[in-house]
Amino acid sequence: MIKVKLIFSALLIFLLTSSVTLAESQYGSMDVYYNNKLLPGNEVAKPVLKIGEPFNIKISLTVNQKSDVYASLSCMEKSSFEIIDGPTLRIGDYSKANILEANSTIEYEWLVKPTERWAGGSLPLDIYYEIYEHGSPEPLVDGGFTVAYCTISNEYYEGEPPTSEEQPVSETEPSSTSASAHAFSLAASILALMLVSLRQLYK
Repeated sequence: MIKVKLIFSALLIFLLTSSVTLAESQYGSMDVYYNNKLLPGNEVAKPVLKIGEPFNIKISLTVNQKSDVYASLSCMEKSSFEIIDGPTLRIGDYSKANILEANSTIEYEWLVKPTERWAGGSLPLDIYYEIYEHGSPEPLVDGGFTVAYCTISNEYYEGEPPTSEEQPVSETEPSSTSASAHAFSLAASILALMLVSLRQLYK
């Protein structure tokens, strides 16, 4: 059993530190924020949260051509997080279509809190997005990535939710991250499945 845990721990570290190298997207660029802090490159936020402790996830997406854009906040265990406010109100649901003109930007921002479902464990929170050329049925980009790998404690949060006034977004942050840089990682999917299996194994 100890060997199994050691092997799993080693594989977990490998998967978390591995990144996916993809070509730069010709269709747009994206900045990703955790609690209004820019996450550069493929960096994943790794917060330790109390049950009910709110946090903020945001993407700023710029398209190079007139596009129809959709976004979703997702998790392998949907009941592990609750959306307090945002463009979607349920984990896993996609936003309505947003029509963007060429070289324009849209922000998707969610205020989220963890529930008791995964207390004492860790799991990833992902963003998925689709970019269509306006009026086309086929996506130009259909991607996703892990924005935060959250560890949920057994303690309960007793403070007040953060507000945009308390944590203002800087207007001078650079926008250098391509949309494809934050792309869906096969490693993240494998990790998610392993976490579910291991949680059931040690219950």
